[in-house]
Parts: sequence; C-alpha cells; structure tokens
Amino acid sequence: MASTSDIKPYFPLAGARQDGWSDGERATATCFCGTVQLSFPTQGPGLVDTFICHCSDCRKITASMFASNFAIHDDYLIHERGRESLSTYSQSKTIATGNTMTNHFCSKCGSLMYRVGDGFPNMSILRIGTVDDFNLHESKLKPRIEQFVKDRVAWLNGAEGVEQVHGYAYA
Repeated sequence: MASTSDIKPYFPLAGARQDGWSDGERATATCFCGTVQLSFPTQGPGLVDTFICHCSDCRKITASMFASNFAIHDDYLIHERGRESLSTYSQSKTIATGNTMTNHFCSKCGSLMYRVGDGFPNMSILRIGTVDDFNLHESKLKPRIEQFVKDRVAWLNGAEGVEQVHGYAYA
C-alpha cells in the first residue's frame, strides 16, 4: 500500500470553480459556487483531529445522516477569498454539550464551510467534503474517531478502523 505522502492530488469536477490546490503541507477547501476558499495544514500541529459525528445537530445541518469533520487550530486557517461572503448562524439549543456553535455558510450557495464553538476553543471545524483534493479524504483527513454512534442509523455500519465513541468524544 502506498504511503499518504505517495498519493497524488485528485481534483474531480466538483463545484463551479476548479482552482483548489494541495501541496503536501497545505490544501484548500472551497464552497460549491467557489466564492469562499480556505486553506489549511494537512498535518499537525495545525491539523488537530478528524472525526465523524452522528449527533442530531450534525445530521440536520448537513442534510445527511452524519458529518465528516476535521478540526484546524485557528492560527493555521487562512481565508484565501470570500470571508466577506460568509454568513453566520449561532445557537445552543440542539448542541448535545449545551455549547453554542456558530456556523459559517457561503451566503451565495449555502455551503457550510466551518463551525466554531466553546467545545473546540481556538479551533474551526471544517467539513471534509469541502476539501478540493479528494485524495486527502482517503488519506490525511480520514476520520480517526466516530462519535455519537448511539445515534447512528441502523442501516449504516461503523467506519472501518475508526475509534467508536458512544457519545461526545471530546468531553
């Protein structure tokens, strides 16, 4: 099996803009319309963790059965373009920990680019699906933890080789 450093970037046709990049140390995440683009490190110390979440909040906000996420320390996250096009929405009612989460969406296409909250101080939680280099989804950003597995739908099996946590993994 090839090491993650041997895997070449893969940028399929996905979204309106095709200018994402990945250089082994950093990569980009872009909204669906291309208005917002972030860059982030693909390893520590800036890349903090990778995880799947099955909580009801992640289900609802992603319009899917789970969210695949990665946490970046804010000192390493760069807004390449479109910061002024981000809209925010904050609430704590549905957050399992009771913390407030603020969601940052592209105001043009609605893509959720990242979340920030009290449970992850000085970090932003990005969605793996926004990352332009799809090979990073399989390698450096492969989830390490699967949390709230107690809420996972019965027809979906756990992720192979990923630590399974019944509730919140970062308590």
